[in-house]
Amino acid sequence: MDKTQPYDKVYPVSWDQLQRDCRALSLRMMERGPWKGILAITRGGLVPAAIIARELDIRLIDTICVTSYDWQTKGQASMLKRPEGDGEGWLLVDDLVDTGATARQVRALFPKAHFATVYAKPEGRPLVDTFITEVSQDTWILFPWDSTPQFVPPIAKTRE
Repeated sequence: MDKTQPYDKVYPVSWDQLQRDCRALSLRMMERGPWKGILAITRGGLVPAAIIARELDIRLIDTICVTSYDWQTKGQASMLKRPEGDGEGWLLVDDLVDTGATARQVRALFPKAHFATVYAKPEGRPLVDTFITEVSQDTWILFPWDSTPQFVPPIAKTRE
C-alpha cells in the first residue's frame, strides 16, 4: 500500500445499502436495549443515528461533535461539543470506525455507553461493541452523502 495515498480501494455505499445496514444494526440493538437515547458522533453518525432512532422508536438524540480527518488527511481528534455524563444507558452511534482516533477519544469520555458503528476497519474494530460490515484498512468507504451519480464512459471508450 502506498503510504502517501492510504486508500487503494473504494467501497461505495448507496442510500439503499446504508438503510439496510442501519436496520440490521437496529435489530442487534433491540436485543441490548432499552436505551436512554442515542449519542450521535458528528457528522458521519448523524444519518445512521436518525435511521436507528426511527427503528428503535427513540426520540432523545444528542450529539458529540468531533473532527479528526477528511478524505485526504487524518489528524488528531478534536472535541467541539460533548454531552454530560459517562454514557451509561446510551447508544453511541457512528458511521464507521477507521483507525480508532475518534473512537478512543469518545470511549474515554463515555466508557459506559454501548458503541455501535455501521462499518468497521481492523485498526478500530476492537474499540466498538457492535458493527455490521468490516472492510479492509486500505478501503475508503464512499458514503452516499459524499458522492453524486455521474456519467461514466464505457471501458472501450476510455482506452482509445
